[in-house]
Amino acid sequence: MPASYAYLGPEGTFTEVALRTLPETATRELIPYVSVQSALDAVRAGDAEAAFVPIENSVEGGITTTLDELVAGEPLMIYREVLLSITFALLVRPGTRLSDVKTVTAHPAAQPQVRNWLKANLPDAVWESSASNADGARLVQEGRYDAAFAGEFAAARYGLEPLVTEIHDAENAQTRFVLVGRPARPAAPSGADKTSVVLWQRDDHPGGLRDLLGEFATRGINLMLLQSRPTGAGIGNYCFCVDAEGHITDRRMAEALMGLKRICLQVRFLGSYPRAGLGPADVRPPLAGTSDEEFVAAADWVARCQDGRF
Repeated sequence: MPASYAYLGPEGTFTEVALRTLPETATRELIPYVSVQSALDAVRAGDAEAAFVPIENSVEGGITTTLDELVAGEPLMIYREVLLSITFALLVRPGTRLSDVKTVTAHPAAQPQVRNWLKANLPDAVWESSASNADGARLVQEGRYDAAFAGEFAAARYGLEPLVTEIHDAENAQTRFVLVGRPARPAAPSGADKTSVVLWQRDDHPGGLRDLLGEFATRGINLMLLQSRPTGAGIGNYCFCVDAEGHITDRRMAEALMGLKRICLQVRFLGSYPRAGLGPADVRPPLAGTSDEEFVAAADWVARCQDGRF
């Protein structure tokens, strides 16, 4: 396996900035790919050790392209995550004034984060999506658009100027990125972990989603992401992408996953990994009766009863 990480490129994306915060990148070749799909396919094909891609932002929620790629195709697994604060700059060719901007571009996930600014300052500008924010900057450099929303750090890379900086509709906006590789044994629990799964119902029925969520709720497991995605089998057919607090080796998480495996048509395990930005001290105390110790004690009691050892 090549010692390389694929990432959503080209050079100068927020993805690259977030990726370079990982210490292991000092010993890896970082290879930009034109799309999330191509970066993940590089891992599936064995051309890269792992891929680093955006999966969620604090304004619009899950990045559907990434979620759909993890839902379908050959299974992959999330190894870790990174949070990056996001603020945009309007990048233009030198000499461009705000009144000259008639067309703008950026990654689709950027639009909800600059929508209000765009309405207030460039209400007549035509928006067109690009493969990434840095790719939008490249297209401006080539003269195909007047301006791009991207990181200010990308300006020098593409010979552009930041006409306006610190653009964001929501304060403290963040994007979550994940390092994705081929399935392997999850890392040992850190004490502040997250488990990601995809769930498919056996059939559509009243209370179906409640049944799935109940496997977590009755065990005191908090959910951090719940997003439905169409399966492609027709209107009304959905699977559910779930991030839950805890590690698969936690007794309560393991029992929740076993319960889901029994009632779901399919469960895809996407990994257990450390939560970014949170340490062990940030984990809330479990609900009464839902700690790992209490699950182990209860299982031991049942075993003693089965053996006639009351």
